[in-house]
Amino acid sequence: MPPRLRLCRQCLRNLQLRPFSEPRYLATASAVTPAAPLSQTTTSPPPIARFPPTQPPSHKPPEFRKSQLHRQYTSLLRSTPLLLLFQHSNLRSPEWMSIRRELVIALENTDEQLSTTLAPSIKLQAIQAGIFESALRVAEYYRPPSPSSASTSKTPSRAPEPHPTAPSTQSSASIPNLTPSPINPNLTHALSRHAHAAVSPLKNKHPLTPLLSGPLALLTFPTVSPQHLKAALQILAPDKSAGFAPPTRRMHPGFYDGAVQGGLQKLMLLGARVDGRVFDQLGVRWVGGLEGMDGLRAQLVALLGGAGVNLVRTLGTAGQSLWMTMEGRRGMLEEEEKKGEMGES
Repeated sequence: MPPRLRLCRQCLRNLQLRPFSEPRYLATASAVTPAAPLSQTTTSPPPIARFPPTQPPSHKPPEFRKSQLHRQYTSLLRSTPLLLLFQHSNLRSPEWMSIRRELVIALENTDEQLSTTLAPSIKLQAIQAGIFESALRVAEYYRPPSPSSASTSKTPSRAPEPHPTAPSTQSSASIPNLTPSPINPNLTHALSRHAHAAVSPLKNKHPLTPLLSGPLALLTFPTVSPQHLKAALQILAPDKSAGFAPPTRRMHPGFYDGAVQGGLQKLMLLGARVDGRVFDQLGVRWVGGLEGMDGLRAQLVALLGGAGVNLVRTLGTAGQSLWMTMEGRRGMLEEEEKKGEMGES
């Protein structure tokens, strides 16, 4: 057994005479800490979401570039009533830059004539065909269920949940609405597993799908404007015989640069999507040949006026023929009377 620690008599006397004092931090804590409110003991605070609201769980990882492009193309298709589809063959950066420059100049001139500001919103961009085809199916065919229908589709009868203070309450139960899992049926965004399962059977069903192959580019318009469409076609797909003559060298000398002409030879118009309908090249040029709302109103007035004139002419034909028949019969009778009077005399 080890020997005890021996203290001197003076040190031992000092330890016995020193009074014992309670630590200040314990007394302070017991005096300042309030009691928990009654509501906190009967109800639990709302759970913390396990994912940001702008990036919910999806079928594919949302941080991938393909997922972000899919989301961008879906939003573009839902917000763009008019878009043109082009096929480009390895255009270089100077050619893209020169073509965009001449396109902006032509669109700004159209804005000055119509007193509009659509030129900054008209964009020409290259796309990835496979991702765009998937986004096109989601934008065209996928309709997410409304919250009311989603609530009614759940199980109608459920056992009442126990009180939070009841012993049968599971303190470690999972929260289905906030668990970061793409299988959650409440997640119905464009990248969700619900959207993927809804549009997967519709692959290659859209009329625009046969054109989505190879290197592609899109020209998007915020509104359907035939004047701006015509100005764009005169730059990107000029055709003098169809009424889309290219600009003259005097008005647009930059249009005849080598970079612009070389890039336009590699750019081919495939079709368009106008208000959800697919048009070929002839349909695109027909839309571009319209004269806007004023031209449509003038054509409608001329059509209605021509129909009225034709109706009046058709209705007056029978009366006019009857009148000519009666006049001819009267002339014949008068001639016979004259011949009879001459024979009596």
